[in-house]
Amino acid sequence: MDKFRTFTGIVCPLDRSNVDTDAIIPKQFLKSIKRTGFGPNLFDEWRYLDHGEPGMDNSTRPRNPDFVLNDPRYAGASILLTRENFGCGSSREHAPWALADYGFKVIIAPSYADIFFNNSFKNGLLPIVLNAATVDQLFEQANGSHALELTVDLDAQQIRAGDAAPIGFDVDAFRKHCLLEGLDDIGLTLQHVDDIRAYEVRRRQQAPWLFE
Repeated sequence: MDKFRTFTGIVCPLDRSNVDTDAIIPKQFLKSIKRTGFGPNLFDEWRYLDHGEPGMDNSTRPRNPDFVLNDPRYAGASILLTRENFGCGSSREHAPWALADYGFKVIIAPSYADIFFNNSFKNGLLPIVLNAATVDQLFEQANGSHALELTVDLDAQQIRAGDAAPIGFDVDAFRKHCLLEGLDDIGLTLQHVDDIRAYEVRRRQQAPWLFE
């Protein structure tokens, strides 16, 4: 997992509440357990005008011109701005995989579903919680004639937009450490690899019959 320090990106304003994980990545695309390849089907049922299935050539599919991800203003967006209870529904880890594979690094919303919130940190996404009034202000800016660009400083726990006063946000200290150091669950475990190997040597000596 890449280290997250300071990140600058274009904001895509998805003005919807209660976006569930089946909307983020529909169920027919859950046949793979790889973490990559899901980006082209992110928000598939909203993004395209036809029904999507695995293996389709997405470059030839008709796109919904009214869906925000297809708006040229937000081409290359890497910060998703959305409404309350984002990521509700089933607990599929494919949802943060799809968001990350598309290129999103940060999500900003007033609230999230618990499982999605936890899965995001484990997959290198930073889900930021801001109050509804601040989110409203960011939507107003992001819906202007020009795309809104934000800088997210995880170490300082601040969001900056040009010369405007920075917006502070809270983040759990352990999750912050993991993102700053680029540590997922496997990375955390591998920090103790010497202890694990020493235990395996002792265990072989203490109970050799288990390894026959």
